[in-house]
Amino acid sequence: MINDHFKRDDRLGLLLPAVDGLWHELEPDEQAAIVARWEWIRGSIPDLVKQLETVINRKQDQLNQEDNFEVSCRLNTEIAEYASRINDLLIWYRADQEVDSRPHR
Repeated sequence: MINDHFKRDDRLGLLLPAVDGLWHELEPDEQAAIVARWEWIRGSIPDLVKQLETVINRKQDQLNQEDNFEVSCRLNTEIAEYASRINDLLIWYRADQEVDSRPHR
């Protein structure tokens, strides 16, 4: 089943490839289905990045108005976490469009 080859990443908010075993051992039609599903998922990444950028901008606006040091530190930490998610999403977006032959766990 195609969904067996993807695992939900709650931090990033999407399914990521998780092919058990060797890519070349899969049937060609199964490989094609996995690649097609990944391309569909991959296409949603720019929208996810935009959503996270909106959150970052809102938190930066809050930070610019914040006088409380502890709250400022919390906001900075949250902004850094959202920026890290964006970075990871962009890595996945730019990753080779083909699922490679490495086993994914």
